This record gives sequence, structure tokens and C-alpha cells, in this order.
Amino acid sequence: MSDLYEGAARRLRAAYAGPAIPPLRDFLEPLDIEGAYSVQAINTRFWQSQGRRIVGRKAGLTAQAVQKQLGVDQPDFGVLFDDMRIADGGTLDPARALQPKVEAEVALVLDSALTKIETTREDVAAATRAVHAAIEIVDSRIADWKIAFADTVADNGSSAFFVLAAAGKPLAGLDLYTCGMALEIDGAAASLGAGAACLGHPLNAAAWLASTLAKRGEPLQAGDIVLTGALGPMVAITPGQHVKAVIGGLGSAAFTYGKA
Repeated sequence: MSDLYEGAARRLRAAYAGPAIPPLRDFLEPLDIEGAYSVQAINTRFWQSQGRRIVGRKAGLTAQAVQKQLGVDQPDFGVLFDDMRIADGGTLDPARALQPKVEAEVALVLDSALTKIETTREDVAAATRAVHAAIEIVDSRIADWKIAFADTVADNGSSAFFVLAAAGKPLAGLDLYTCGMALEIDGAAASLGAGAACLGHPLNAAAWLASTLAKRGEPLQAGDIVLTGALGPMVAITPGQHVKAVIGGLGSAAFTYGKA
């Protein structure tokens, strides 16, 4: 199987430069969870060997509707590298993406590691240094987003880039359950949601992620950025558009999808 996983990893890496590729059925069954994470791990190690630095993790598929669509009953995760971050108010060159979509999220920055196999919401809250409004720019190396669960997991959770609000807020006093979210494209609302859409609460998603990674021997570390998952439907973007996420109590994060 290792040869199959290596082959899938190479094919995904090549697809970053385009064109997008067909689903990975020659390598992975649609619900091959462990195989898909093996492919993701191969590419994570490869990119680290090329000098990329891990700065956190992302939780994905945190909406039950999306899980049902892909035939699974759990979220997934991907790795955040330092070169995936776009400054708040910055730009993303369209040449760096294939078929991007955006979603508004709550991001946590950790003050301490989360090493417990059964991490609780309370553990996450105690370990959180700051909370930020965030935008995740998801992208798929699979053509036309025709993904199964194994495709998106192998493809690093369909991750690409992210934006954090320049200023974070302390967790105390924030209502991350009922906080409203508006994702704006060129000033018009394109996606609406709330904190409860993210696995019932963003801290639930972070606790799931921390527990899952601890079980795999890769616990979240102090300083890590955690993207907890979408608060509403993702939206496709086209060059020239300005994207802004506004989340109640957290403020906003924004970027422009165009050349600087």
C-alpha cells in the first residue's frame, strides 16, 4: 500500500501547479480514512523537508450537512504552514490558486499545548491565548471539487490559505455559540451563519481536533493557530474580488483576491 500512498502524494503535489486532477480512486477508496491521512502525512513530511514550517492545524467538515454529503460522521483536519498565511487586508495572487472558495471561521491561538487524548471544551478554553475572526481560503487539487472524504483528507483538508484578523480578543466574555457571521464579497453579503454551525460550538471543533491529534501522537502546541471550521456555506471567488468576514464580538478579517 505504501507505493500507492506515495503515488497519490506525488500526484497531489504536482497538481498544485495545475491542472486539477481526477479523484484519487486509483489510490484510495472514498472512505479510506487511514489511507488518506497516510497520504497527507507523506506530503506534510515532504513539505517540511523543503523548509515549510507548521504553524497550526485546521478542522474541516464541521457542518453536519457537509458530513452527510460526503457520507461520513466526523470532521477532518489539515496542516497549516507558515506560507499559507495572508496578512489581514493583504492580497492573494490568483496564480497561486486553482479553484478557490472562502469561508468565515473562528480561529484560536494557543497559549499552551493540548496533549490529552480526551480534550474537553474547558481544556481548550484554558489553553487559548486569543480568538480571531478568520477567513480560510480552501482549494481543491481535485477537478471540479468532485471530492470524496478520502480525497479531501489526502489533499490536506482541501486547504490553501488563511487570514487572521490583525487583533485577537480574549476568550472571556465572548459568545462563540450565538455570534453571527456575515461573509461579504465586494461589500455584499454572500454567506451568513453563526458559531453554533461549527460542530455545535467552535470550542467543540477545537476539542475534537486536539483529541484526534493527541491520539495520533501529534498534539497541538503552544503558539499553534487553530481554524475551527466554517460558520456558514463556502463561496467561490473570482479574481479582483474583495473578501471580508465579520463575526459578532470578534471584528473582521479581509483580503483581496488579486495581484498586489
